[in-house]
Amino acid sequence: MSRESGDNLDRNTSGNLPMATVMDAYLSRRSVMRGSLGAAIAMIAGTGLSGCFDSGGGSDDDPVTEPPVTTPPVTEPEPETPKMALGFQSIPGSRTDACVIAAGYSAYVLAPWGTPINSNGNPWKSDGSNTSTDQANAMGMHHDGMHFFPINGSSDDGLLAINFEYIDTAALHPSGPTSDTSGNRPAEEVRKEINAHGAGVVRLQKVNGRWQVIDNDPLNRRFTTASRMELTGPLRGTDHVKTKYSSAGTHCRGTNNNCGNGYTPWGTYLTCEENWPGIFVNKGTRPEDQRRIGVGTSSGQYKWETAAGDSSEVNDEFARFDVTIKGASATDDYRNEASTYGYIVEIDPYNSSTLATKRTALGRFRHEGCCPGLPVAGKPLVWYMGDDSNNEYLYKWVSTAVWDAADANPADRLATGAKYLDQGKLYVARFNADGSGVWLLLDVASATTAGSTLGALYGDLPGIILNTRGAADALGATPMDRPEWTAVNPLNGDVYLTLTNNSARTAAKVDAANPRGPNRHGHIIRWHDSDDQLSFTWDIFVFGANAAGTADINRSGLTELNQFASPDGMSFDSRGVLWFETDNGETTVTDYTNDQLLAVIPTDLVDASGKQVPINAQNQVDLRRFFVGPNGCEVTGITFTPDNKTLFINIQHPDNWPNTDKATDATPAGATVRPRSSTVVIQRNDGGEIGTV
Repeated sequence: MSRESGDNLDRNTSGNLPMATVMDAYLSRRSVMRGSLGAAIAMIAGTGLSGCFDSGGGSDDDPVTEPPVTTPPVTEPEPETPKMALGFQSIPGSRTDACVIAAGYSAYVLAPWGTPINSNGNPWKSDGSNTSTDQANAMGMHHDGMHFFPINGSSDDGLLAINFEYIDTAALHPSGPTSDTSGNRPAEEVRKEINAHGAGVVRLQKVNGRWQVIDNDPLNRRFTTASRMELTGPLRGTDHVKTKYSSAGTHCRGTNNNCGNGYTPWGTYLTCEENWPGIFVNKGTRPEDQRRIGVGTSSGQYKWETAAGDSSEVNDEFARFDVTIKGASATDDYRNEASTYGYIVEIDPYNSSTLATKRTALGRFRHEGCCPGLPVAGKPLVWYMGDDSNNEYLYKWVSTAVWDAADANPADRLATGAKYLDQGKLYVARFNADGSGVWLLLDVASATTAGSTLGALYGDLPGIILNTRGAADALGATPMDRPEWTAVNPLNGDVYLTLTNNSARTAAKVDAANPRGPNRHGHIIRWHDSDDQLSFTWDIFVFGANAAGTADINRSGLTELNQFASPDGMSFDSRGVLWFETDNGETTVTDYTNDQLLAVIPTDLVDASGKQVPINAQNQVDLRRFFVGPNGCEVTGITFTPDNKTLFINIQHPDNWPNTDKATDATPAGATVRPRSSTVVIQRNDGGEIGTV
């Protein structure tokens, strides 16, 4: 979640044992090392994927003894396969209106906000005068999570599925948002704002070495807060989601505040609805699910509901944002409109005739990311999801159907999605102080910490899903420090989670066993699931900190060349390199550098037998800063082409950028541009793979 996009307030009053307490007990048990990166510190990944193992039982530098001349010649041993290593030097921080990147790389601006994707949208105008129709047919505002889907396996031709998280109304309109003397918003402005949210699919091709948008490609399309979508899974057709728009409870309108993302083994995109509660208002008595998730009581964040009644309003397009009970039944008003938000939304990028589909089985909360585990034939599929607010939870979805490799290229991708994403089990994580953890099932028979069951509290599975946060509270899940993106190591299945920060952990809670409260810098945690998917082994991968911080703050021994705070977006590439981005509001780091992208090659969490590798044995020494964004921005969204020779990232809410189509060109001193969030394309100047030797 962008720090600009909405609240991350602590709405968890469960009293469950917080991650801070668990972590400090764990750290005390593990005797975490502190020191420089060069001293093989515990928290940062190392120079080689197998750096913590010695398959030969001794040093790689042991001398080789020549055999006596009277014996037959000894065959020379095969040379070791070189360990993969990062191929760039860590760069200093930057505080300019430009992107900065490691030596030997180039970065270009691609498809910034307002770029038309078809002939129905006019070119972007720097005075903000584009219409709502223009915006509905152009790239939305504040690019975020994304994924590259190749055309026929190509690394030069593909589809970029991308999120547009939120809007900056001051930049979107010529003179900012307006309202009449009664406080009502004009319909045209509201439509433009609605159309600037959501997600999109755009065709990209590399022409003469440079990537470009293919205008008017039949696969180009937008999904906005007004787009018709299908509801599937446990909530489909239930009274919880019936509205005046869909009396059957099978369809809804729109997706909003799409932040992190995921994807599936059958080639579809998963976009995550995060800070969506802010667009709604309930001026009556809120049901518990709305209170727990944060639907407001005075007005919506953008006051879209105030445009209701405008003479141009069609099909209650604005009235639906007021979820106050007004009619005799749910099909007479929009009391359930907010219940159609808060889900993982599946999109088939290869078929523009399909509807986006909300997979309600994966839970309803402020979804941040949805990374798949490694698909294994004959075993269930797994996705990992964070709920991005202070003291919220980590979730996991396990499909009922086991993976069939024939489903990797199906005739109907959304039907395949129904197979794996509509039937299964939803779990929430509890982390134990001994480095173990358990997955707690959200189902009617699941026992609560108060001695009841979830069925007794919420009636049935649809009721549990609607109240996912409350159900997790009742099970005793571990409140986390803003759980955001998840990533899975393609080489060993280890799972990583960014925990961005937690301002709600007050100084009053700090003691010798809990030294990082409030958690201003964030950290990354990782775990390895058991074969039965019911438990896991975990450790702390790296703590964010400023390099000059005390040992209790800078527990990972970060230096000026890799200090960071508030880890957020994160992904592995196919080679096993971990990349993570920052959304930093901590001044001890922002005074030195803007938000950034860092890379590291992790070692294993557990060995081949499933035993946890001692932290002190891990050669975790090489976290490097690869890229720094322009002033005011968040660096977010990350995806690679199959050959790892192109990296796409997003720059969100920059202050005064871009000035040209070259991302590293600084806006001249004294000059002002209307800022545009944008995708940045990174390529190596010699045409090689990104990031490695």
